[in-house]
Amino acid sequence: MTDTPGSPAPARRNQSSSLRRALTVLEHVRDHAGPGRGISLTRLAEDLGINKSTVLRLAAPLIDADLLVRDRETGWFRLGHGTLRLGQSYLSSLDLRTVATEPLRLLQHAVGETCHLVMYQSPDVVYIDKVENETNVRMASRVGSRIPAYRTAVGKAILAWLGEEEVQAVIAAGMPPVTPHTTTDPQRLRAELDRVRREGYAIDDRENEPEVRCVAAPVFDHTDAAIGAVSVSGLTTRMTPTRVREVGPMVVRTGLEISHVLGSSRARDKDNKDN
Repeated sequence: MTDTPGSPAPARRNQSSSLRRALTVLEHVRDHAGPGRGISLTRLAEDLGINKSTVLRLAAPLIDADLLVRDRETGWFRLGHGTLRLGQSYLSSLDLRTVATEPLRLLQHAVGETCHLVMYQSPDVVYIDKVENETNVRMASRVGSRIPAYRTAVGKAILAWLGEEEVQAVIAAGMPPVTPHTTTDPQRLRAELDRVRREGYAIDDRENEPEVRCVAAPVFDHTDAAIGAVSVSGLTTRMTPTRVREVGPMVVRTGLEISHVLGSSRARDKDNKDN
């Protein structure tokens, strides 16, 4: 399709290109500005491969919108308070269950087992969403139910990233067995939390329900605090140890995807390491 005479399309394309380049400047300042100092005009131009006058032209509307600030003495750039307002507005519009709905559905479709989303309310986890395969045996869990964190994969996925004070609170609330496989020893629980931090996901091997295995990974908020978890649960006949090792990384990716939308830097850090 070609532009007709007098069409404003080329102007719109130029505006769109300028906007994308200006956003590149903003993102570069966000990712590379030194604490308390910012980033110099020379460094910006060199890193982005454009001349200084172009950087200044692209930065001007960002400064007008308080998204960037340029120090009057040094000429260095740093983020402006407008970015904080945007961030606060974005975060106030988020709801964990809404954000997680599509990733949880896709995870369930990929693995064919029941998937859960929980939030942490010490010393328990609270189930806030559940997606299950209607052809499989249904799990006993239900939305709104509370279960002590120590005996669930979702609970351990969250506890692994909380401080010792929170772990101690869970232990102090009691660790009675509900199946022959329930972890009841505080030292064993701490050892499991160490493994979760190394591998990224937690396992409930028949600890909460006698014939059910569960794999879970944490969900982080914009402060990188673990506020919830996602999981895959299935009967031990299907969720074999081999299947657990296959599903684990998939659950981790789903948790990071949700965390990224919530503003966590952990997903971005993981991508950088993988690259």
